[in-house]
Amino acid sequence: MKTVFYVTAAAIALGAGMAQAQMVIEPGSDDRINWQSLEDFKAAHGDLDGQSFTVLGPWLGVDQDLFTSLLPYFEEATGAKVNYSGSDSFEQQIVIDSEAGSPPDVAVFPQPGLAADLAKKGHLRPLGEETAQWVRDNYAAGDSWAELGIYAGKDGEEAMYAFPFKADVKSLVWYIPENFEDAGYEVPETYEDLKALTEQIAADGETPWCIGLGAGGATGWPATDWVEDLMLRTGNPEDYRAWTTNDLPFNDPKVVAAIEEFGWFVRNDDFVSGGAASVSSTDFRDSPKGLFEFPPDCYMHHQASFIPSFFPEGIEVGLDVDFFYFPAPADGSVGKPVLGGGTMFSVLSDNPAALAFIEFLKTPAAHEIWMAQSSFVTPHTGVNPEAYANDTQRRMGEILLDATVFGFDGSDLMPGSIGAGAFWTGMVDFVGGASAQDVADRIQGKWDSVK
Repeated sequence: MKTVFYVTAAAIALGAGMAQAQMVIEPGSDDRINWQSLEDFKAAHGDLDGQSFTVLGPWLGVDQDLFTSLLPYFEEATGAKVNYSGSDSFEQQIVIDSEAGSPPDVAVFPQPGLAADLAKKGHLRPLGEETAQWVRDNYAAGDSWAELGIYAGKDGEEAMYAFPFKADVKSLVWYIPENFEDAGYEVPETYEDLKALTEQIAADGETPWCIGLGAGGATGWPATDWVEDLMLRTGNPEDYRAWTTNDLPFNDPKVVAAIEEFGWFVRNDDFVSGGAASVSSTDFRDSPKGLFEFPPDCYMHHQASFIPSFFPEGIEVGLDVDFFYFPAPADGSVGKPVLGGGTMFSVLSDNPAALAFIEFLKTPAAHEIWMAQSSFVTPHTGVNPEAYANDTQRRMGEILLDATVFGFDGSDLMPGSIGAGAFWTGMVDFVGGASAQDVADRIQGKWDSVK
């Protein structure tokens, strides 16, 4: 049912200063957006006139434009000024600035691990247990999201240091609905159904999957997403988290089993377009193109929400191609896990306006204004799904809202030499014929050497 928010005097007042700040959506003009949440925020934080703070993040270009489109609403509500700087070397810059004693007031981390490192060194400010509890209560799979922002500080005590805002979905399988319809295939509802469909397509003399691991110096990374999704489906959330920190060794039988499960798909010549030998040399950007051949070279492709950027020109998601959730086991033992990524906001000063900005990010309106544009999905259960700009984003948002567990991209949580090194090369070796145990042992050996 469509939710309607009525324009009040406060909403009109919120937009009264639009001459000073450009707003992409005039307050009160779009009934999909919870303007009341901004009114409530203003009532609590509208006494910051003349204050300002800085934000440093990784967003440039279109992403920067989308993020900064939120800032006028905060500025109008509080009277404070926000100055955003984007950097394509954010990971290096934030460390340099923090160590030099000149950090931004707020930093936008694309990887929780970097935030955790700076918290341990004493550079981040605790956001309070109330913020951790807010995330648990207001985000789907809230415990998972809260844990992403809880780190040990310089004193060794754990606290909430990073607020998650803006998510990405990776647990997706792409397919051509017309191809499924012509062949009589149905979208699988469970993991067992997915494996059965894989076998059925092969038995019909067709090829179930297109898989490509090629990515230049990053060759192998698409396989890490497969293994991460399978770790979430063959294990449990505690094992997954322990694996990303090496509290569960990389060569533990549970991890080896997930790698072998990936092998069930990728090392069978009948299951992969071009045969298993072609997987490592096929560029990941080219690998989904087999979906669009006639007759199709494959029927399914596992990849994150960004992959339509590499589809043939003129392809429309939802019409020419579609996606479904990478399903979980039928017995419900692991719930509905979702693999993905996201950004984390941390405060590095005692600036009250910076701390108020975290409160602003909790408002449904802060999510909905970005949702109404593009490139944004959220696990916030209090937002209006009708605010999404299109059905594709809405359905990805629904996958997040249905999640019982959210697993942040595991390789991004591991040390760089593992997650962006040994894990990548190990998966190439595995696809090439090495045993899962040998590969896992070598990766664990590398991890031991960097501890």
